[in-house]
Amino acid sequence: MEAKKSLKAAAACALSVAMLFAGAACGTSDGSDDAASSDSGSKSSELKGYDVSSVQKDDDIAKLLPDYVTKDGKLTIGMDTSYAPAEFLAEDGKTPVGFDVDIAKALAQVFGLEADPETANFDSIIPSVGSKYDIGISSFTVTKERLEAVDFVSHFDAGSAWAVKKGNPNKIDTSDLCGKKVAVQTATMQETEANKMAKQCEADDKDKLEVISSKLQTDVTTNVVTGKADVFYADSPVAGYAIAQTDGQLETLGKVEGVAPEGIVIKKGDSQMDEAVQKAVQKLIDDGTYLKILKYWGVEDGAIKTSEINTPGAE
Repeated sequence: MEAKKSLKAAAACALSVAMLFAGAACGTSDGSDDAASSDSGSKSSELKGYDVSSVQKDDDIAKLLPDYVTKDGKLTIGMDTSYAPAEFLAEDGKTPVGFDVDIAKALAQVFGLEADPETANFDSIIPSVGSKYDIGISSFTVTKERLEAVDFVSHFDAGSAWAVKKGNPNKIDTSDLCGKKVAVQTATMQETEANKMAKQCEADDKDKLEVISSKLQTDVTTNVVTGKADVFYADSPVAGYAIAQTDGQLETLGKVEGVAPEGIVIKKGDSQMDEAVQKAVQKLIDDGTYLKILKYWGVEDGAIKTSEINTPGAE
């Protein structure tokens, strides 16, 4: 993906990769970085996200919401804010920003509720939806295993991508990672796949594949930059954005693999909430708000045309 210069510069601190470069500073480096497109709506280096304030409440959709969601006037959203450009923290270290954040805010507008995004560890979100959180949005790939625990409303398509040091000095070949160290984020589909590869290496009596799991994607990226890991494996938009923040220290390896739907997490069996969220996402797709959000973040390649409930995803 090709990120806008202004977004790249403003997000450098949020990704924590900049700390690897002595003397590096956050923010724009010259006036050219201030030239944001008309979609971005801001010429400041402060990253605020796409403005969804013009999205109007849809009474027909809002009345579908269950009482437990509407009673406090808020749409509480669980997300792991370490996963740029989907969800991460702005320069203040407190404010969630990203395309998933903007979609969540737009959904709240359709519902006539106040968006309340809350930072959480990735692996704690699914168990907390329906109690602590009304929904979860955090680049969740729809998988059969996850569908056993929760419902999903699809809102984006993403694949998986590998990243290595520039020039691939360790000659990493993703078709044979036995004897290598692979960095992944905890509880992601990529962690599951990496663990399967590790078991296969063991079964084939080959050198050990070491899976290094971290709760934060920023740590995953750092592990490759510093040489602790040979390669990282992540969602394709996340990998592309993380690579952009390393100022050329990392590069993608091979092509995007296994494109699958990502979805908004909803309490299992909550058909009212399923329908409300699906109709709200579809409304944003149909009125153009959804695509504007994705274009702002440079991830429009993952746009979908139809939102579905519990669409079959990855294995």
